[in-house]
Amino acid sequence: MEWLMGKGKGKPNGKKPPPEEKKHYLDAEHTKVRVVDFDLKELVVLPREIDLNEWLACNTTTFFNLINLQYSTISEFCTGDTCLAMTACSTTYYWQDEKGKKTKCTAPQYVDFVMSSVQKLVTDEDIFPTKYGKEFPNTFDSLVKKICRYLFHVLAHIYWSHYKETVAMDLHGHINTLYTHFVVFIREFNLMDPKETSIMDDLTEALCTPLPPQPQNHVTER
Repeated sequence: MEWLMGKGKGKPNGKKPPPEEKKHYLDAEHTKVRVVDFDLKELVVLPREIDLNEWLACNTTTFFNLINLQYSTISEFCTGDTCLAMTACSTTYYWQDEKGKKTKCTAPQYVDFVMSSVQKLVTDEDIFPTKYGKEFPNTFDSLVKKICRYLFHVLAHIYWSHYKETVAMDLHGHINTLYTHFVVFIREFNLMDPKETSIMDDLTEALCTPLPPQPQNHVTER
């Protein structure tokens, strides 16, 4: 299966386009919340003597599990009634099956397609080998890029449609850290075209900018 995306465009009827919805996830009080305070770039750099494909496989599988878990926290709010399409900002993602049929589905349907497809890939021994001496397929790099595109869509939808619920559950620090870690990973290994992630560039800039040092409380012993 594959995906397609399109941007909604207003008709040239002389009317002003509707005002852009406020992006609450860009509020400074929210973007400063993380669950770690060190440079996440240190976590994604390929270690010495580690095979590149092994490193990509390990990280891709981890991100799949973490993003799947993050989505599960808001899944009860993401329904066919609340999310009629898989949207993020002005972009709608369409699903395309093996026969090339383009389908506009609800967000929960799309996410289910994503998670099912990725689960099938990461558990396929011929694609993500776990046994010593077994080679990765020649198409491994392109498959990892495909998975990353899928997972990015899910993160973008959570931010766009379910950030308020995420904040209400006090989980915005978790998704901020997860998103930042994921972005520095795909940038480090050029796993996504910048055009595909541009819809979230404002958030990326806010989260990937180092936080100012926090004041420390010094206790004087007597």
